[in-house]
Amino acid sequence: MTSIDFVAIEVADTAAAGHFYTSAFGLGDEVRVRTSQADTSGFRGFTLSLVVSQPANVNALVEAAVEAGATVVKPPAKSLWGYGAVVQAPDGTVWQVASSSKKDTGPASRKVDEIVLLLGVENMKASKEFYVGRGLEVGKSFGSKYTEFATGEGTVKLALYKRRGLAKLAGVSPEGSGSHRIVIGADAGPFEDPDGFVWTVAA
Repeated sequence: MTSIDFVAIEVADTAAAGHFYTSAFGLGDEVRVRTSQADTSGFRGFTLSLVVSQPANVNALVEAAVEAGATVVKPPAKSLWGYGAVVQAPDGTVWQVASSSKKDTGPASRKVDEIVLLLGVENMKASKEFYVGRGLEVGKSFGSKYTEFATGEGTVKLALYKRRGLAKLAGVSPEGSGSHRIVIGADAGPFEDPDGFVWTVAA
């Protein structure tokens, strides 16, 4: 089974970005930063999601992110599927923080249960076939709207979403150009997918 070991967010200032992610989310090796001056504007075509067990944990992570310099795109709120919020890191990366639970079952914490990388794609069928051809196994699929791949425990989960739909879900404009500013590290690389997302061999 192909697994994503890490995602590397490309930033202009690695020290500042590293401090933000440690302070806000307490993330480990699954999310890294590396230097890039590549031109980018608007929506970068992806979001990263932190999945947690309860609403109090969503609030705790959002509060920590704002204190560390993030901007709230969507404030924490209940929805049909649970409870969540969207923030934008100082480096421009859009983060969703979500729980499928609408009720708290314990004290608030900043424990992250799962990290999900959602890639916005133009052609769901073509992108799904591309990834299946590189060893990823489909876990869930909902027609042309959403595909989720099966990955091992303790790794970053990958899902595909229609680009405009993903931007709408995140509460941002779908317009954007230039570099995605992200590199995906896995045992399936190296390659570039149909939407220009770059994969490298995880070291």
